[in-house]
Amino acid sequence: MQPTSEANQRIARISAHLHPPNFQMEESFSLRRENCRAKGAGPGFKVAILGAAGGIGQPLSMLMKMNPLVSVLHLYDVVNTPGVTADISHMDTGAVVRSFLGQKQLEDALSGVDLVIIPAGVPRKPGMTRDDLFNINAGIVRTLCEGIAKCCPRAIVNLISNPVNSTVPIAAEVFKKAGTYDPKRLLGVTMLDVVRANTFVAEVLGLDPRQVDVPVVGGHAGVTILPLLSQVKPPSTFTPQETDYLTARIQNGGTEVVEAKAGAGSATLSMAYAAVKFADACLRGLNGDQGVIECAFVDSQVTELPFFASKVRLGRNGAEEIFPLGPLNEYERAGLEKAKKELAESIQKGVSFIKK
Repeated sequence: MQPTSEANQRIARISAHLHPPNFQMEESFSLRRENCRAKGAGPGFKVAILGAAGGIGQPLSMLMKMNPLVSVLHLYDVVNTPGVTADISHMDTGAVVRSFLGQKQLEDALSGVDLVIIPAGVPRKPGMTRDDLFNINAGIVRTLCEGIAKCCPRAIVNLISNPVNSTVPIAAEVFKKAGTYDPKRLLGVTMLDVVRANTFVAEVLGLDPRQVDVPVVGGHAGVTILPLLSQVKPPSTFTPQETDYLTARIQNGGTEVVEAKAGAGSATLSMAYAAVKFADACLRGLNGDQGVIECAFVDSQVTELPFFASKVRLGRNGAEEIFPLGPLNEYERAGLEKAKKELAESIQKGVSFIKK
């Protein structure tokens, strides 16, 4: 083979990784996109990020590019994905990155995907509650989930778009309408609440956060976020003042960041970190690893509510086991009742959005 021919084939391979399926190569390139690597540098999973060009999506995409369990990474958004894709594709990690831009390429972005991560939607702004986000983000989630139901109905879905307490029920209703609903495969990402709880509790205890595990149950907004401080590992005790302080700070962690950024954004970086931590747990479950347990907002019978966040065991089929709450102290029982009241309204709001 002549050197010029080898160079042309290398260029063709690079172009194939960077451009979406409707890109037409010049006839002079003998290697077409479909003949290029389909699975990256080694065995792994195909992951799609919907909303990859946003404040959460960009750092999330970068961190997922670093995950050795990811072989192919599809980045989808309505704007700017070619630039994000070109940028992170220069990272010398195994995953092949491909760009998909706009509604017409959504189905291509979802084709054959094992795990879908959805950070799409508008972020919170100062003075904005998660319910204020509802009307915009609800429609976005509905459209994306219709694509998932059509193109990758067996994929595990990690839903980040707020308000999670309502968007997860929206996704469930979309999948039910399509006849593809598998409750084990739809997971609302509440990992940021756990990450914050571990950090804030570690500060009070004087420990490394990586040594701390705080179960956080309920939902993903305000009083629906219920940290179970009586079940902290390592076993610890807290004064009433510490309990009040920690519970309030964990519940209002998002507001703390929104106010600190003073109109310049919301919790994007810590959310991306938490989302990647949860996605990695899902991938390890898909890979057959045993004992992968994390908190998530799922279709649940732990309480009388149809959805609830609690510890789940992740496996090849998603949330394969949902754990009960365990013993609660009086403070937590009171918090649970408050959480359930608000959570019930948020869930119904999501269901009604699809059924109206």
